[in-house]
Amino acid sequence: MQQLREREGVPLIDVREVEEFASGHVPGAVNVPMSTIGDNLDRLPEGPFDVICQMGGRSARVVQALEARGYEVTNVDGGTGEWIAAGYPVES
Repeated sequence: MQQLREREGVPLIDVREVEEFASGHVPGAVNVPMSTIGDNLDRLPEGPFDVICQMGGRSARVVQALEARGYEVTNVDGGTGEWIAAGYPVES
């Protein structure tokens, strides 16, 4: 999680569902739910970005699919759950 905190200027896409995102997310994250990502590729940043979910499973699947399309993406292992458990701030 410390590595995520230090990655300034790297966009963060949260692929959890809207309700999950609204209940608390990493500051600055943009919500593009996994269930809608195929229809929202135009909302994804150009250049490298990070992908996060609650624990890392959904984001890992999204990263795999996006890498196959040529995106430069990194999965945030541990996800938002680990971020919150570490005591880092959240937005809602």
